[in-house]
Amino acid sequence: MNFLPILLALVAVLVVGLAMAVIMGRSRGGGLSGKRSKGDGALLKNAQKRLMQNPRDPEALFIMADNYYREESWDKAYKAYETLLELVGSHPNIDEFEVNLRSGVTALKLGLTDAAYKNLAVARSLKQNNFEVNFNLGTLEFQKKNYEKAIQLLQQARSQDPEHAPALRYLGHSFFKIKKYKEAMAFIRKAMDIAPDDKESLYTLGECYYEANQTDQALRIFAHLRADPVMGPSACLFSGTINISQHQPEKAIEDFEIGLKHVNIKPDVAIELKYRLATAYLKQNEMSKALALLREVQGENGSYKDVSQLIARYQELNANKNLQIFLMAPSADFIALCRRLVMNYYPRAKTKITNIAVSKNEWADLLAEVDTPKWSDVVMFRFIRSQGSTGELIVRDFHSHLKEVKAGKGICISPGVFTVEAKRYTEARLIDLIDKERLNALLNSLDAKTKLAPAKK
Repeated sequence: MNFLPILLALVAVLVVGLAMAVIMGRSRGGGLSGKRSKGDGALLKNAQKRLMQNPRDPEALFIMADNYYREESWDKAYKAYETLLELVGSHPNIDEFEVNLRSGVTALKLGLTDAAYKNLAVARSLKQNNFEVNFNLGTLEFQKKNYEKAIQLLQQARSQDPEHAPALRYLGHSFFKIKKYKEAMAFIRKAMDIAPDDKESLYTLGECYYEANQTDQALRIFAHLRADPVMGPSACLFSGTINISQHQPEKAIEDFEIGLKHVNIKPDVAIELKYRLATAYLKQNEMSKALALLREVQGENGSYKDVSQLIARYQELNANKNLQIFLMAPSADFIALCRRLVMNYYPRAKTKITNIAVSKNEWADLLAEVDTPKWSDVVMFRFIRSQGSTGELIVRDFHSHLKEVKAGKGICISPGVFTVEAKRYTEARLIDLIDKERLNALLNSLDAKTKLAPAKK
């Protein structure tokens, strides 16, 4: 009896068994690029020869797939594992869990998220307490915006490896997405203790502080990130927005200007930086700078927010300094302008202002004694600063005030318009309504009188 074929078959089984044991031992160790043993070269050569004879040889495929996996040749590894998955049903010695896991990971590396999700989900149905399965499925659920599922899977991964920075990171970001900022801060801080160079997580931590009303900590983070080439523009935008809300336009301008100095800014961030910088300039009455930026924004996106309305409004203001003072200047400058308007309202009259009352920054009432060649009376002027519609209630209030001070006539001046009800209310009363068009004429007449006035010697 010839025992040689049987002996050769036994040797082959032992070699394959040894190879599988080595591979499975290595894969259980979790290393993707572990040290090669001295026999690896021989195993690979043997596997290559066998695949030339049979491209669907499961043992040889397993050896080659593992080699590609360790070398991070993801496309070759993925093809090999996909072929192994086709053979699982007819070859019970193939580790179905390991092949699904490896196929899922390689698909993920190649950006094949649907295939990765399918294979990792199968792997998890076979073994639920595997760190690599739970972590990778958790990150996929995060990418799919299934944040509750991501948290559940990542919590399981964390229980198996509490110091794994990426798992902690994705946990923190998942909690942030569902607006659980306290939990998000805790996990992101832990992740950054292990991996402190994660600028995106630092930015998200700043957002967490902001949402938790801890604006000082948020500002410190965003100020630190302003110079970062990737996160800097967004950090500047956030920092400037916070400073605007805290009535610090000078600091906000600095933030927005630094943001716009970056290169390769995302278009949506760049246009918002320009818009916010323009509005900050407006708060500082720097209209020329604001208008230049607003026109840039309009050129890039003609329908962006209220840019068209702002340009129309502030173009006029930029050309009319008196209207600018009327609407936007500090209270003292506004009152000084109102005094000039009262003193020049009646030509060839002797006018004496006897009282000034200011209602917050909404309007100013000036009481004056007016003496003309034809009549003398007490006249009250109300200067309203709002550009909107002035309604009947404000006019009624003004009429009541006229009675209190025993004024014979009232002049109500607005840079906007008066409603139909307000006009109807004044028809039978000694109140004149001066709207934007007539106010502009009065303001322009002040400039004309200034130019005509003789220079003092």
